[in-house]
Parts: sequence; structure tokens; C-alpha cells
Amino acid sequence: MNDIELRLPSNPKLLKIIRAAVTHLCEICGFAEDERNAVTLAVDEAIANIIKHTYNGEENKPIVIFFRMLDDRLQIVLRDFGDKLDLNKIKSRDLNDVRPGGLGVHFIKSAMDEVYYDNSLEVGNQLTLAKYLPAKKEN
Repeated sequence: MNDIELRLPSNPKLLKIIRAAVTHLCEICGFAEDERNAVTLAVDEAIANIIKHTYNGEENKPIVIFFRMLDDRLQIVLRDFGDKLDLNKIKSRDLNDVRPGGLGVHFIKSAMDEVYYDNSLEVGNQLTLAKYLPAKKEN
């Protein structure tokens, strides 16, 4: 049970399924509640960005989520088949600019230990996220 794959359409109503899966896998991996919440928010924001920016709000486009539980980390790979991202434009707005929205990238980078965007695929984009597992307690 180290690798899991979910395929869902880009419908925001289905984000709850992904949030539940992420939270549960984080629990299995031994993350504390605050880390589970942060990772879940990061994945939720990333998928919301896929829906908004690569699929332009269309609700029937494929999103594939790969979960890999490795010895030292939980890796989550989000794959879309939409518009190519301009990697130079992926950034959070200034935190001093107080207004709704625009902080998804900030949440993603704050919650995750590794964030890697790949737009070199023939079609679409891939985002790889990783969170290192909590240190094992020695008895």
C-alpha cells in the first residue's frame, strides 16, 4: 500500500474527496494534526489552481493524483492535461497586500518541504510535493 492513484474530474465539488484522502494518508504517515491540516490545505490549493489556471474553470477535465509513501517522506504528484504553465508567473502575492485570494502558492511552499513544477511534459503540467516524515522516536 505504498502507492495510490486517484483520478477525478476538475470539479471543485470533488475536492472534499481529495482532502479526505490527503488527511488520512498524513495520519497513516504519523504527521501531527497541524501538519496534516497544512499538507491538506497545500494540496487543496494546488488542485484549485489547476482547475482555475490550467483548465480555466472547466469541471470535466482529468486530474490525476499519485500518492507515494516512501521511507522518509510522503510524496504527492498532481498531474493535469491543461494549458502549459509559465513557471516564471508562479508566485505568491506580497503578504503585505491584504486582500482575499492569491496566497495559494505561499500556503503550498510553506506547508511542503519540496515543491517542484514541471511543464516539460508533452501535454499539461505536473506538480510534485513532498513532506518529510516526522522523526521516529527512539525508546
